[in-house]
Amino acid sequence: MKHWPSHVFPVIVLAILAGLSFWLQSTVDRGETRNDGKFRHDPDAIAENFEVRRFDEQGHIRYRLTGPYLVHYPDDDTSELKTPILTSYRTDGSQINVTGEHARVTAKGETVFLWDNVVITRPATADRQAMVARMPDLTAQPEAGLAFTGSPVEINQGQSWIKGIGMDLDNNTSTLVLHAQARGVYIRPRAAP
Repeated sequence: MKHWPSHVFPVIVLAILAGLSFWLQSTVDRGETRNDGKFRHDPDAIAENFEVRRFDEQGHIRYRLTGPYLVHYPDDDTSELKTPILTSYRTDGSQINVTGEHARVTAKGETVFLWDNVVITRPATADRQAMVARMPDLTAQPEAGLAFTGSPVEINQGQSWIKGIGMDLDNNTSTLVLHAQARGVYIRPRAAP
């Protein structure tokens, strides 16, 4: 008659040893760090006095991004900018300028995050006064012609002003919508003599 426990015992011991070996190897591997720089946030390119332009299908300039200093990071393919100027152009020739002290641009340039003293300016035209909007931060999507923020916003146009919390800007339709707590004063501009 065969005794199964005497034949099973060595298999159980080997299984336990294999499990312990696997656990020990995974513990040792987890402790090792790779020093190839793949997971570090180090710059791979720096540009000074840069200018980036994007054009539409007809060859007209869609927007331009300029600044004195840009640093590119390969780990997440983003760029950080100091005192950038983002200029968005409309097909009718009008433009909007967005400035800030800092900005981060995503990998393909589809989103620009601006922060610290963000100012949007629209120059005066024959039929409307110049507009200036101030906010602490702004997210712009220049390809789509859109921008938004959830922060406080103050907008001045001539002697008129409006303040609110949060804003959506659509450069394609020249509309600006405040989200909440909107209040302001509208003073009708005087007709030219």
